[in-house]
Amino acid sequence: MIGRMNAHDAAIGEPRRSRIGRLSWLTGVLLLAAVVLVATHLAEERELARIVREADPLWLVAGALLQLATYVCAAGVWQRALAYLDVDAALASLVPLGLAKLFTDQAVPSIGMSGTLLVVRGLERRGVARTDAVAAMLSGLAGYYLAYFAAIAGAIAILWRHGELRPLILVPAAALALFAAGVPLAMFALRHRAVRRPPQWMERWPGVRDVAAALRDAPPGTLFAPLLLVETGVLQLAIFVLDVLTFATALRAVATPVAPSLVFATFVVASVVSSLAWVPGGLGTFEGTCVALLHLHGIALEGALAATLLLRAMTFWLPMIPGFALARREMGRSGAGAGAPPLAWATRRRRRNR
Repeated sequence: MIGRMNAHDAAIGEPRRSRIGRLSWLTGVLLLAAVVLVATHLAEERELARIVREADPLWLVAGALLQLATYVCAAGVWQRALAYLDVDAALASLVPLGLAKLFTDQAVPSIGMSGTLLVVRGLERRGVARTDAVAAMLSGLAGYYLAYFAAIAGAIAILWRHGELRPLILVPAAALALFAAGVPLAMFALRHRAVRRPPQWMERWPGVRDVAAALRDAPPGTLFAPLLLVETGVLQLAIFVLDVLTFATALRAVATPVAPSLVFATFVVASVVSSLAWVPGGLGTFEGTCVALLHLHGIALEGALAATLLLRAMTFWLPMIPGFALARREMGRSGAGAGAPPLAWATRRRRRNR
């Protein structure tokens, strides 16, 4: 079952994962430093400093509020999945879990999979039965990849309409779109064909082993209900949209407005590149792609770099400290087997015939 990994395998794999994690963080920080150095060298440093110094705080506050809304949407994903299982869940109690998962997904590059075990542990701490927690996590994961596919498809359509769809962008974007569409299908196959475990090469990805184990634990008939997939997919897509709006507020803060469609395409393409780069949070790769694409759209290098750094401050750096603290708490002892859960709120309604 999920969370019951063989102790010997875990003991052997942990040092290796730790070394890889440190190396990926070092690589990301060096890439980010390189992007900033190159951009500041090409840009007018005094102008860049002036733009950052004179950034409109009201737009930055608006961006911070939009980011808070992303955590509410993440909580809504699990709440809707639990509601489908006839479990009443308080939305406010799930919001910290959304922030904790964001930190985990950013700290460990995994295209959204590294926070899977954390979600299950967090729901168990709140009094949710393991099978229901697993089902809610998997429903959210399926919705995430459906939303990711829709976002990439939308970005490709926007760039094609503007005549800016290049093979250098199309090939990785299309590849990741196919991957995103394939994950829910693979989950369906693993679930209904009772495959014991995924191929060994896939298990090296953070979270894949936990997802495969979770599929065997999930109650039948709850993962791929059409209405549930639509609800979770829409909520996950709303997170993408809120991130794009945060980017737009960062651009407005430095007096560099850009057409909303191009902001969306730039953000999604940068997310694709950062996912393929496999460094924590796409450090360096996300920033470099954003700055390059905005500059190609005619935005001054100083404004593009300033807006991108402000965006990353709101979406990556500022949530790191509370995210780390919340992730440690969520990965603590769960309610199962540890007495009454400290955050118990989940209550089960009477089962309805569906």
